[in-house]
Amino acid sequence: MKKIKYPAILILAILSLYNCEDFLDFRQEATLPTTGIDYTKPENIFLSVSAAYAKLRNWGAHVFPYIGAFEIASDNADKGSTPEDNPEMKAIDDLNFQPTNGLINSLWTGYYDIVSGANFAIHQMPLFIENLNRQEDKNYALQCQGEAKVIRAYAYFNLTRLFGRVPIVDTILNSEQLASLSQASTSELYNFIEKDLSEAIAVLPEGYTKEWGGRISKYTAMAIKAKVHLYQSEWDSVASLTDKIIASGKFKLMDNFREEFSLDGENSKEALFEIQSSTLGKSSGDAAYLEYGYVQGPRGNSPANMQGWGFCTPSQNLIDFYTSRGEVIRPATTLLYRGTITPEGDSIKMSCANPVYNGKVYTPSISNRWVYNGYGFDHNIRVIRYSDILLMYAEALVQGAAVPLTCGLSADNAINLVRNRAGLTDINGATLQDIWDERRAELAMEEDRYFDLVRTNQAATALASKGFVVGKHEHYPIPSAQLQLNPNLTQNNGY
Repeated sequence: MKKIKYPAILILAILSLYNCEDFLDFRQEATLPTTGIDYTKPENIFLSVSAAYAKLRNWGAHVFPYIGAFEIASDNADKGSTPEDNPEMKAIDDLNFQPTNGLINSLWTGYYDIVSGANFAIHQMPLFIENLNRQEDKNYALQCQGEAKVIRAYAYFNLTRLFGRVPIVDTILNSEQLASLSQASTSELYNFIEKDLSEAIAVLPEGYTKEWGGRISKYTAMAIKAKVHLYQSEWDSVASLTDKIIASGKFKLMDNFREEFSLDGENSKEALFEIQSSTLGKSSGDAAYLEYGYVQGPRGNSPANMQGWGFCTPSQNLIDFYTSRGEVIRPATTLLYRGTITPEGDSIKMSCANPVYNGKVYTPSISNRWVYNGYGFDHNIRVIRYSDILLMYAEALVQGAAVPLTCGLSADNAINLVRNRAGLTDINGATLQDIWDERRAELAMEEDRYFDLVRTNQAATALASKGFVVGKHEHYPIPSAQLQLNPNLTQNNGY
């Protein structure tokens, strides 16, 4: 049974959303309210930040549309489910999506909903600083503001990857002002993201006590910032940030690859950023869970708490890739085949609709206690793991990063740590392709592959069978619904 390692974040998120709904229930990007919190009470500081964390569980941002745009669109995964189920997801799988695709619109609104919650929290903190007397309380408000800035930066990083150019909303605007915003350039967006992360790094702590497991730390911000620089090919910055994370000694690969994706492996020594999901050990009541795992669960399985929608199934291409490398350990976790019994004793029946499912979101039946289904409700989303840090570090060095380093690892050392955990032999003189292939093998089904292919210029070849068009499919279309709301938005190329 999953240990509830982070009840404070989840419970406060629920309280802040329900008890304060009169001022938190506002449309995405809407005017920020100025009343509703007693700013003289330090116990209120975290309320709006907790609500911003809760926004990360948005359906569009991190459930169904998320797995489509970031993984199903790639060569790692197929749509799954049944052939006729969800034509909009099929369009994403086939790279045949249009601006009218509702899933793509949900990505836009989902991430702006996160931005909205983060903006609210950011703008609350100066009011606490003004009204509180103790310096330690003022410092805590600055720390909480840093957490919200990381949440906002992360949302904009995904918006930038998805859509290229989007409006920056960081202040109080009325509906008319919102409808008149123009898109920022990609460079302006990256500068905005980096500024948020740099300011957060300056005020965030290095870690938290166990009851705050999963909360954003200085190293979370550094990890996201490293990835932001990775997407801009800024290799010195990638190397410097990942070196600091490695040299801190606070992170380590789990000995057992499969354990990293278990419920007990959540918020582990390998975790730099996980989106928290939990039933809080209950069978009903407060809904602090994501359905990220559920929508990928085995379709048509039994009993009821061992089945889901069956979307985002590992592709034959991914299976063949693992086979060609002689991989055993990672596919044993990543690939959940029908007709097999898991080490925990759960049967994946032959009656399931698809031959294989995403094993990284598997949760054993003993843990799936929610009154309706419950499959995967306690499964956190692993956004950035330590293996990703090691592979970013290796890539930066092979790309020629030339900055002072303190962790003592070479590029080969870093990639071989990841390979050895997977039961593979050492590489000497790692190439970029070696590192990119290692990223695929290690991070498969974790919503990394599509934009990894785009940023490394492999997409045209890897996705040729899907009809990838250079100059078009690097980004998704600006949703038609958003173009109607804001006539100042311009459509991306090819749509």
